[in-house]
Amino acid sequence: MATSDPRPPVALLGGTFDPVHFAHLGLADDARRALGVAEVRLLPAGDPPHRPAPGASAAHRLAMLRLAIERRPGLAIDDRELHRQGKSYTALTLDELRAEDPDRPVILILGADAFRGLPTWHRWQDLLALAHVAVAARPGDPFDAALPDALVPLWRARRTADSGELLSTPAGRILVVPTVPREISASAIRAAFARGGPAAQSVRALLPPAVWDYISHHRLYAA
Repeated sequence: MATSDPRPPVALLGGTFDPVHFAHLGLADDARRALGVAEVRLLPAGDPPHRPAPGASAAHRLAMLRLAIERRPGLAIDDRELHRQGKSYTALTLDELRAEDPDRPVILILGADAFRGLPTWHRWQDLLALAHVAVAARPGDPFDAALPDALVPLWRARRTADSGELLSTPAGRILVVPTVPREISASAIRAAFARGGPAAQSVRALLPPAVWDYISHHRLYAA
């Protein structure tokens, strides 16, 4: 009897997406192309453990994500962390994905700063047993020169330059993927909407039009 084809890799990009903007979407697209995957799932955090509570509710942030990816094939949403009680620990999400399919490749996409901060994460030493890590770095950025001591042995042992390893095995490797620099700050966007008027208009180009309209209509981030 013929065996079925393996399920495609799950590639995840987490964040608060408060609000989602073009840097988030561009990073997801960059990583998708570099990894050679058909889809990247945007994973909004419900209660992020390493930053203050989001300014917009989970429902609003999810609605903005849906608007943002409406015409962007290759991007999807995984909203499981919005429905989980307690802190949005990445390890718990990866536990769930492993329980769903122990053999399916799972790739966690992290910015260089987030990767350097891994030793502060809940159960960070378990992450490479649960998923691969794709580090999104700017071309020419020697981010690995500033790794914390606790992370250096993992970096040296698990780094690969072959994206195929991430697509053919369930977990355990670290790959650097190049990304286009995009200087957009969600906190600056929130501050602009809080000031209103010309300030809010000035950030129109930083996020999808439907998202800008949604924020304005619902008066999100207003002072």
